[in-house]
Amino acid sequence: MDVTLIEKELQEADKSASPSRPLPYNEWSLDFLADYIVNTHHTYVKKTLPELRGYAAKVAKVHGEHHPELLPIHELVEAVNAELTAHMMKEEKILFPYIKEIVASKNNASPVKSSSLGSVQGPINMMEMEHEMVGKNMDEIRTLSANFSLPQDACASYSLLYRMLEEFEDDLHTHIHLENNILFPKALAIEKELNRTDN
Repeated sequence: MDVTLIEKELQEADKSASPSRPLPYNEWSLDFLADYIVNTHHTYVKKTLPELRGYAAKVAKVHGEHHPELLPIHELVEAVNAELTAHMMKEEKILFPYIKEIVASKNNASPVKSSSLGSVQGPINMMEMEHEMVGKNMDEIRTLSANFSLPQDACASYSLLYRMLEEFEDDLHTHIHLENNILFPKALAIEKELNRTDN
């Protein structure tokens, strides 16, 4: 079996799938949603960032003299890389496993095992602050690039960089929405409910 061919066919099927029916994120169980975020969005970020960093460095080096905005864009891409790499590790190793524990406690009507986190509120506040920082950096990239507008002398790498940045920003918006507006509030609600039944 040709893995590359199958992967290509799956990507084509994805593109031709009807985009009219949005995914029912709000109906999913929180443990499933946490896994979905890791498998879809974290995987995308880990796969895309090295390439994005490479193109940002290359394009800044080649075109930076005539397009000085490329230098701060490169620095911002590096900042986003550093922020998201640490951020995703905290989610995968600490926060998401704890959210899964809370969900398991609710499902089994058993008390939450004592955690060094105390409450899920602290880590959630930290994750939301980090989302805001990454969001601001991406906004700044959009501003510096004049909404990813290519200059007339843009080469293929320049064009690819801007296309990747726009796609990355789009994925990040969904990623942050799923956490800030669905996963985190629901986890807090379950923890509150469990604390009420424990007392």
